Amino acid sequence: MLLRHLLIAVFLTGILHLPPASAAARPWVRIDTRTETLAVVRDGRVVDTIHGIALGRGGVSRDRVRGDERTPLGHFRVAWVNDDSPFRRFYGLDYPNRAYARRALAEGRIDRGTYRQILTALRGHRIPPQNTSLGGYVGIHGLGRASPRIHRLFNWTRGCIAVTNTQIDRLGRWMAVGTTVVIK
Repeated sequence: MLLRHLLIAVFLTGILHLPPASAAARPWVRIDTRTETLAVVRDGRVVDTIHGIALGRGGVSRDRVRGDERTPLGHFRVAWVNDDSPFRRFYGLDYPNRAYARRALAEGRIDRGTYRQILTALRGHRIPPQNTSLGGYVGIHGLGRASPRIHRLFNWTRGCIAVTNTQIDRLGRWMAVGTTVVIK
């Protein structure tokens, strides 16, 4: 009886915060850099898979810097969408994120002012500065006019994740500003 009253009190006081059903149902994107696949996950199930993605020509890294052409690993969110991109469509990630900024500050790769600018932007759900020593403009995009043949053969981007134009159009049904992207 006491447990029942406690559960009712917790429910009525709002201490127990459950995400709305719509939040749990939001799709998110998982990028597996080893298998070069992109999966859209919704309600714990893979609802779409894209094989043969291209990554940065410099490989992948947890310590990306501007110009290294490496794809950053970690948890990100789509911060903006450019439908007029030369790569057909561009889903820009909130890179550099808190984890990258924290490591870079600790290692002396950015100063405290840059660190604060990044965190302020992220807290305000804005695009973090894209012109720091950590680089920027990392996202998921199509080919635009790039060569489909090169795309099939090489990791050719400057740190982004590339898919074909047809695939980037298909992703449009799942992705928007705020979509979580995990690159592992």
